[in-house]
Amino acid sequence: MREIIFIGVAGLVGTLGRYWISGMFDQKFGPAFPVGTLVVNLLGCFLAGVLFYSVTERYVVDPAIRSALLVGFLGAFTTFSAFGIQTFTLLRDGQMALAILNMALSNAAGLLLVWAGYSLSRMFTM
Repeated sequence: MREIIFIGVAGLVGTLGRYWISGMFDQKFGPAFPVGTLVVNLLGCFLAGVLFYSVTERYVVDPAIRSALLVGFLGAFTTFSAFGIQTFTLLRDGQMALAILNMALSNAAGLLLVWAGYSLSRMFTM
């Protein structure tokens, strides 16, 4: 139960951080390009690398705290960071083909599914 509470609180912090940072950049640069989302995703990937190394290889960290940081905070801040960690782990472990497959499927299929969801929603709401 303790771990779930930690994940929930960290998720709240990650969500609010994403909302604040993304909004700040979008307000500054306007709606032409999703600068806020890009900044959050890139910052999330950087933080994922720092936290992943720190809590899995460098320091002994309570598993509940590790889950709160990696699943709760980063998961709410940006799921792009989870993609980054998983792809990096495949590359680090010498699984080049799987890493490339993960990148290709995540990006291509993700964009295709965004289009499909948008198109179906638009079709059924007109």
